[in-house]
Amino acid sequence: MRLAPVIPVIVIDRVEDAVPMAEALVAGGLSVLEVTLRTPAALDAIAAMKTVRGAVVGAGTVLNAQMLKAAIDAGSEFIVSPGLTASLGEAAVASGIPFLPGVANASDIMAGLDLGLSRFKFFPAATSGGIPALKALAGPFGGIRFCPTGGITPATAPEWLALDPVLCVGGSWVVPPGPLDPVRIEALAREASALSGH
Repeated sequence: MRLAPVIPVIVIDRVEDAVPMAEALVAGGLSVLEVTLRTPAALDAIAAMKTVRGAVVGAGTVLNAQMLKAAIDAGSEFIVSPGLTASLGEAAVASGIPFLPGVANASDIMAGLDLGLSRFKFFPAATSGGIPALKALAGPFGGIRFCPTGGITPATAPEWLALDPVLCVGGSWVVPPGPLDPVRIEALAREASALSGH
């Protein structure tokens, strides 16, 4: 979470796009890559991206212990989930892999604390009350740090990054949908890597 201000949230349809996409992101200064498990190509894309020097590749949209195992088997170096269940949380903690579960309220955070977690994805950030909600949630939980994701844009990212409990944000804008354009991705990554709030 401290390696770059933005973690690109990647939906990839073609395995052959994985390496050039990762190379463009890393060249632009974003080394932590979250590949969402929303497409059939995702697991193979994780394995391919891991071959890119400097890339730290993890899996997103991990919903259960079976997906967790598949993501780890594909070489994922971290796991991101939109939510937190006891079964997924226990399996992730037992695996020892860095785990960033999604939370949207105090009960979610307390469930994570019970598992020994202190880093969370605030999701969906923009529609879960935005910055005022995160500030209010951070109050009772002093040592907790967040990666807000969902509805964050290049324009709003600096406001989120300015919050003390926020270490980074998740952003899908860095890898726009459509045909792969490594030059554009590298330019968007360079802009994103220059964002800061603190």
